[in-house]
Amino acid sequence: MDCLKNTIRPVQALFLRSIFSIAFLASFLPLTAQEEFIPPPAKLLSSFSFRPLTGGIITLRGRIGNYPDTLTFIFDTGSGGISLDSATCIQLHIPTKESERTIRGIGGIRKVSFVYNETLHLPGLSTDSLNFHVSNYDILTSVYGEKIDGIIGYSFLSKYIVKLDYDSSRIFVYSHGTIKYPKGGYLLHPFFNGLPVQGANVRDNLDVFSRFYFDTGAGLCLLLSSDFVSDSSLFGPKKRPPVITQAEGLGGKTTMQLSTVKEFRLGPYKFKNVPVYIFDDIYNVTSYPSLGGLFGNDLLRRFNIILNYERREIHLLPNSHYQDPFDYSYTGLGIYWVDGAIRVMDIMQNSPAEKAGFKEGDIIIAVGNSFSNNIQTYKNLLQNPGEKVTIIVRRSTGLQELTIKVRSIF
Repeated sequence: MDCLKNTIRPVQALFLRSIFSIAFLASFLPLTAQEEFIPPPAKLLSSFSFRPLTGGIITLRGRIGNYPDTLTFIFDTGSGGISLDSATCIQLHIPTKESERTIRGIGGIRKVSFVYNETLHLPGLSTDSLNFHVSNYDILTSVYGEKIDGIIGYSFLSKYIVKLDYDSSRIFVYSHGTIKYPKGGYLLHPFFNGLPVQGANVRDNLDVFSRFYFDTGAGLCLLLSSDFVSDSSLFGPKKRPPVITQAEGLGGKTTMQLSTVKEFRLGPYKFKNVPVYIFDDIYNVTSYPSLGGLFGNDLLRRFNIILNYERREIHLLPNSHYQDPFDYSYTGLGIYWVDGAIRVMDIMQNSPAEKAGFKEGDIIIAVGNSFSNNIQTYKNLLQNPGEKVTIIVRRSTGLQELTIKVRSIF
């Protein structure tokens, strides 16, 4: 019995030492796990104003290299690079080099030239070693009524943390590093395939989850491919028929359907009766079936946004525009800035514009009481469904007064 006790005690001692060692390690390991390398805080490098245009897109002003002219750029998370308008390059005598690379837009696929290793100068901030692809942005200039000289996208955004403040109409640019997001918002963790892609829900006849491009350069709420709408059975048979309209994008114009969805959910945020464009995506710019489409800046402008591409994070904070009503207006009247005048270029069949007697080539002299010759002002005056608006046009036969009744898509 004594021999047995003598045998047990060393075993107990070994067991107790093992327990002590494990306990010691357990108390020590969490301390070492708390040691981590933290990047330095992000530093504010510059801030400057931006200008909102119809549809919610924003433009900012900057210069290229040693060229003195100040240019207008669209801020676009839906752009995989950075670009210049071909007419701007010709006007400023900026040398370009041909390439075999192509870009894809709703209007087609185009081969592009490049301006290599150039510097973008924004107020208080210069970014060098940028390769600008060169494209024709005449359609964007005619849509917004001011010269669009380029688009700022991923090539710039990937180098910084960028905050868009729609309350103050200012952009804040920070260096990479740790940043504390403001309270009361929501942090998205998008997937990146060169562009940010975010999951969201669209509900009408059915509640459908899909992934969408996060696109500040799109002047609309939602854009869906007709394949996605058809395959998902998003709309039921009793859905109100959509209206036909024209939409503009890279490569030109294309015919689209315009309707509404009952709900769009992005994280915890819900929007009811959201306008949606639906189109036959011939060139697969929406990357279906991987993606259902995109959501644009007429939705996103309702948030102050922090874009942190390095961390693959986008922070949303509802702002003063969060409750702004959506634009449900429909006229079927396509007006564009062409050769110094605002001209009627498209008239949809069976639309209010056709019923009012508009003709292609009409020059808009006044809308309501406004003789501003500003296309942004005129478009805003045509965004009140149910209202009858008087428009004065010039034709070869002289001036004529037409009355159009703005229709609602909702």
